[in-house]
Amino acid sequence: MADGLVLAPGAGQSLGSMGMTLKVGAEHSKTWSVFENTIAPGFDVGAHFHHHAEELFYILDGELDLLAFQPREITGEPWQTWESEGGARTVRGGPGSLMYVPAGCPHAFANPGATPTRMLFIVTPAGHEHYLRELGELLSRPGPPDQAAVIELRTRYDIQQLSPIGLG
Repeated sequence: MADGLVLAPGAGQSLGSMGMTLKVGAEHSKTWSVFENTIAPGFDVGAHFHHHAEELFYILDGELDLLAFQPREITGEPWQTWESEGGARTVRGGPGSLMYVPAGCPHAFANPGATPTRMLFIVTPAGHEHYLRELGELLSRPGPPDQAAVIELRTRYDIQQLSPIGLG
């Protein structure tokens, strides 16, 4: 029987410029990875979906705009304006808000505020930390994100990009 893992507040492996701390990853679990994330004001992950991964986002502090539905139409307009066939729209979530994203479901989050937002992020299968390390390297380069490089990276990790990443 394997031992469990207990981490003190703030403990874990930093993923550099992404503002993310890996709490549990593929090294510990075959099933899922867990992160604590600080989302900078103005950051927009961009709408996207995963063919196989499922994700769960839980807001600890601050607010995020959240999308988790199939839009009626994917337009060139910001994803915050999209609507589903059933009338679902983007919502503003605060502390205690949860967003569950099944495989294949378009989703996005952005920090519209002036202060950082903290969230707990869980993804299955395990190993998402490898993608996040590479994304952090891309986003730490000077200037706006290289959207072509982001799309190529996301494609390698089973992520279909629907709208651009934004840094605010």
